[in-house]
Amino acid sequence: MTELSEATVARLPVYLRVLSELAASRTRVVSSDELAALAGVGPAQVRRDLAPLGPNGVRGVGYDVDALQRRITDVLGLTREWPVVIVGAGHLGQALAGYAAFAERGFCIRALLDTDPALVGTTIAGHPVEPADRLEEVVAATGASIAVIATPPAAAQAVCDRLVAAGVGSILSFAPVLLVVPPAVDVRQVDLSAELTVLAFHGQRRDALPAERVPAERVPGGDA
Repeated sequence: MTELSEATVARLPVYLRVLSELAASRTRVVSSDELAALAGVGPAQVRRDLAPLGPNGVRGVGYDVDALQRRITDVLGLTREWPVVIVGAGHLGQALAGYAAFAERGFCIRALLDTDPALVGTTIAGHPVEPADRLEEVVAATGASIAVIATPPAAAQAVCDRLVAAGVGSILSFAPVLLVVPPAVDVRQVDLSAELTVLAFHGQRRDALPAERVPAERVPGGDA
C-alpha cells in the first residue's frame, strides 16, 4: 500500500472533490497550477502529494482528470462500500444520517442508535433507530467498521469504549471531548464549537483593524 503522510491524506479528499467537479464539467486535463488554485494549496505541494501515487501527470501537459480521480479513489479506499452506524440520533445525528454525500463516497449508514425512547423504533432518513443497549448487536449485524459519535460529551467515552470492544476500528466523533482509544483505533475529532470559536477570534481581530482609508473623490476641474 502507498505510504502517505497524514497531512497528504487529509488533502487527497480535497483534490478528489475538485477532480469530480472538473470531470462533471467535461474537463479532461488539469495542470498542477490549476489543481492547486482550485484546492487552495501551492503547485509544489500538489506535485509532492501526488508523486507517491504513481505516474499520473505529464510534464508540460498536466494530469488526466479521470485517471487521477480513479487513482485517488482507489488509494482512499473508496472503491468499496463502508457500513457506518451513528450513535446519537438527536438533531446532529439526524442531519448526518440525511447527508447525501456520504453515500456518494461509499459510506452507507446502516443504523442509528439512541437512548431516547421517543426516537427508538422510528425511521430517520430511511434508517432505523435502534436502542443504544443493542450497540454491540447492531455493529455485528451491520458489519460496521466505522462509527460516528453524535452523543452529549458525557456519554462519548463510554460509547467509544463499547464501539472499540465491538470491533469498530474507525471513529468520527462530534463530541467535544478527547477520546482515549487503543493505538490500533483511528479517531477523527470534529469540535464544531471550537471551530466557531476560532472564527470568532478572527472576526474580532478583523473588526479591530482600522478601516482602510478611502481616497477622496476628485472634483471635476479641481486640482490634480
